[in-house]
Amino acid sequence: MDLSRRSFLKLAGATAAAATLTGVGLRKASASPSEPLRIKYTREYFTVCTFCGVGCGVICNVRNGVIVNTEGDPDHPMNEGTLCPKGVGHYNVSYIYDTKGNPKPNPNRLTKPLRRKPGASDWEEMEWDEALEVIAKKFKETRDETFIEQENGVTVNRTDAINWLGSAFCNNEENYLFKKIISGSGIVNFDHCARL
Repeated sequence: MDLSRRSFLKLAGATAAAATLTGVGLRKASASPSEPLRIKYTREYFTVCTFCGVGCGVICNVRNGVIVNTEGDPDHPMNEGTLCPKGVGHYNVSYIYDTKGNPKPNPNRLTKPLRRKPGASDWEEMEWDEALEVIAKKFKETRDETFIEQENGVTVNRTDAINWLGSAFCNNEENYLFKKIISGSGIVNFDHCARL
């Protein structure tokens, strides 16, 4: 078959148009219908990504109390709809899809605190109340043992034995309260991924 340049461009254009129309769903009536959108019959909730301090906007699609999809918010001024690899995987922190395409809780997600006792090789689950009690007890013991009231005749009221690492999962109000706790406890070593 001898094709001229003009015939080749016509053929390429017709092929591209046919492929586009087929992909959009303009098929014969006898063809099987395409699968419904994953976000069909969902409610949109707008939130902020919790992985770092940038504050990208995320749209969560929720059906029957289960997040079925997350995507970047195109109207958000920080990310304008784009997300980094961590933000894109936001959905998979809590849920994964089974073989039938239904969301189910991610089996690798930790839902309880873990503790490894001194000398033990395995981690064991504990209840949240017990974990908070252990943390508070260790915090008070360490602060009482290492608290310095004065240094070279100057009142310093500090402890160098406790470090505080903030989290971008917290909002501004929570970070404000954490800073109050840090300062009130005399902690001078603290950091945060967004350098608050």
